[in-house]
Amino acid sequence: MADASSIPVPYVETFEPLAELPGLVHGFVLRHPDIPVGVDRAEVLSRLASHFRESLQKVGVFYDDLIRAEQVHGGDVVAADALSPGTVVSSVDGLITQLPGQTLGIYVADCCAVFLADPENRACGLVHSGKKGSEAKIAARAVAEMKERYGTNPAKLVTVLSPCIRPPAYEVDFAAQIREQLAESGVPMDQIRDSGACTSSDLERYYSYRMEKGSTGRMLAVLGWRREA
Repeated sequence: MADASSIPVPYVETFEPLAELPGLVHGFVLRHPDIPVGVDRAEVLSRLASHFRESLQKVGVFYDDLIRAEQVHGGDVVAADALSPGTVVSSVDGLITQLPGQTLGIYVADCCAVFLADPENRACGLVHSGKKGSEAKIAARAVAEMKERYGTNPAKLVTVLSPCIRPPAYEVDFAAQIREQLAESGVPMDQIRDSGACTSSDLERYYSYRMEKGSTGRMLAVLGWRREA
């Protein structure tokens, strides 16, 4: 399992295997205790926007420049290299890029954000994988796309699974499915790091769609390579 660091800046969790890669930026923005979230998804994200902006600026990421996926609980992955900053890509749940300075963003609230970092080719991928996405093997699809487009060697990938809901709070252990799919794609088991945290077990730190019966917010996962000086 990956050891989540102590929170280095307000409301942002980082993961040791990714933090050790020079030039890689990443973060997992946590729950804000003072923002009401009992509204629909669009309004929730609107209310959380200032929280995301403030938290991400402290780790060198600009929220409004993120390339984000619409997230439809599917298995499609899109290369974001040619997209303009701030683009929301429709009908996809996975994004990959090799463009320096291009940062990817995925929202989750029980589903898993899967971080994929290729330090040799300075490529990366970020996918939203819950029950349906894991059934569609979206993490494996992202690895295959990175291999085809960027020459990524799966044996060199550094991967992290974010906090997500897990048994017994949820009937499907999709985190285990994701780990298995990554291993089948050629990622060594010791490079598949799982935060191990269950979003349902700490509602002060995480949002949980299941535990809060849909009236909840979203965490935000971000990943990208900095522009070289």
